[in-house]
Amino acid sequence: MVEIREIGQPGDLGWVVQAHGELYAREFGWDTTFEALVARIVADWAADHDPAREAAWIAEDEAGRVGCVFCMREDDETARLRILLVDPRARGQRLGATLVDRCLGFARAAGYRRMVLWTNHPLAAARRIYLDAGFELVAEEPHHSYGVDLVGQTYARDLSPAIPAS
Repeated sequence: MVEIREIGQPGDLGWVVQAHGELYAREFGWDTTFEALVARIVADWAADHDPAREAAWIAEDEAGRVGCVFCMREDDETARLRILLVDPRARGQRLGATLVDRCLGFARAAGYRRMVLWTNHPLAAARRIYLDAGFELVAEEPHHSYGVDLVGQTYARDLSPAIPAS
């Protein structure tokens, strides 16, 4: 059984960085510049986040940490979903969708009106999660990063409460 808790235990932040670096190198051939990007995101969050407007979660099973997601302030109206990760041993349980839902719920409760995220084209499973959660592709741009050629993708969605069907 997987449980989701807020980040805050010793080792959580380091795990996020290490897990991203190892997983993306293994699955996509990305180099350590990606791990460095994740380290900067995590360090910025740890040094200066507003708990009323920003949060991060760790997913754990009986063997340890298996996932994470961060909700960070983009501006007063917009939250940014960052560094979603699900370890391969926890895939197939809708954990990614659950983490994204947690992030969306927090952003709504914090008063954001919109959420955005940036990803890259090889992350097909994440893209399915984002589309299923109501995100829409709003921009694409080719770039060379992390030692490979990629297409960066920006997704966005409105956070207005759902209007019940009549």
